[in-house]
Amino acid sequence: MAGAVLDVDFVRAQFPAFAEPALAGQGFFENAGGSYTCQPVIDRLTRFYHQRKVQPYAPYAASQLGGAEMDEARSRLAAIMGVNSDELSFGPSTTQNTYVLAQAFRKFLSPGEAIIVTNQDHEANSGPWRRLTEDGIEVREWAINPQTGRLDPKALARLLDEKVRLVCFPHCSNVVGEINPVADITAMAHAAGAFVCVDGVSYAPHGLPDVGDLGADIYLFSAYKTYGPHQGIMVIRQGLGELLPNQGHYFNAESLYKRFTPAGPDHAQVAASAGMADYLDALYAHHFDAAADAKGRGQAVHDLMRAHEVTLLQPLLDAVKGRNAVRLLGPDRAEARAPTVALALNRPGEEVAADLAAHGIMAGGGDFYALRALDAMGVAPDRGVLRLSFVHYTTREEIDHLLNVLEDVL
Repeated sequence: MAGAVLDVDFVRAQFPAFAEPALAGQGFFENAGGSYTCQPVIDRLTRFYHQRKVQPYAPYAASQLGGAEMDEARSRLAAIMGVNSDELSFGPSTTQNTYVLAQAFRKFLSPGEAIIVTNQDHEANSGPWRRLTEDGIEVREWAINPQTGRLDPKALARLLDEKVRLVCFPHCSNVVGEINPVADITAMAHAAGAFVCVDGVSYAPHGLPDVGDLGADIYLFSAYKTYGPHQGIMVIRQGLGELLPNQGHYFNAESLYKRFTPAGPDHAQVAASAGMADYLDALYAHHFDAAADAKGRGQAVHDLMRAHEVTLLQPLLDAVKGRNAVRLLGPDRAEARAPTVALALNRPGEEVAADLAAHGIMAGGGDFYALRALDAMGVAPDRGVLRLSFVHYTTREEIDHLLNVLEDVL
């Protein structure tokens, strides 16, 4: 499978946004805030609302079809990520899912026990955990390097002891962008007797990870950033999921994928999430001839996406890393990071994003709920950063246009 090159024309044909006249000529560089939606997801969502918008799992045909499609979404995405189908569940958002998990840990942990959080995280994987101090849980902060934004595993080692029960950190930050060594960090935490919760929201859009190989006990990401509907997706491995107190209805306590979903999920959006698996399988079939299981197909597409992104990312990093009055947050090597590029400037990032919009570049400016990370790196959160983020459907022509516009605007 090595050597395949992403067919960007084929990719873009799977996204109706690229055929929209209102979006023509617009370079989309705020994918970290939410990606375009692929056609298979739209097709499934439309079909559900037209044909299956009934209570699922009843004995009549429309209900049976709706329930089967919801089950299909869970089982196929779980297979791609190397976990069991009942270890994957849906919720209204990653932030909400994390809050529910934090309530489970609130009852699971005892006063005097400790958890570790970082200041590299989006607030969704930091704030809910920090609130556990209200119940006597000690919260320790694994702090980033204020110059590089990096999380040093040696600093984590100094925080770990027999009191630590949970370590929470991002696969990569939504402003720093550096890809953290999840498997190594997880092994370190497990050796100390702690569970691990990984926020994968900023990583998963660049290829769904093999959570089984990573070893994380909890892995969270957002479907609306991975070409799907507005749902949060969480993997909770069985060993931990059965230990934590049930947060759902008491009669659902024996169902692992229902234990951390207090309210009923959005049936149509869950069913439509199977379109994400359709899309990944379509990419695999277009680029590869060899047969592979779901996990193998997912890994091949992951690598295909990443190779394309790395090729496009390095010219952008090279263009901004040495500029006066521009501070690139995170690594300047494309292989080490996701294509989420935050720039601290001499004026508010939102103002610069508005200037870019006038030239056909859709980007974002602000703090992106990463106030702790920005503050730690000496970036005033009220000024924020300009964030330029893209995914595998971005073209070299769009990157070139962005670079030309940046030259004028900056």
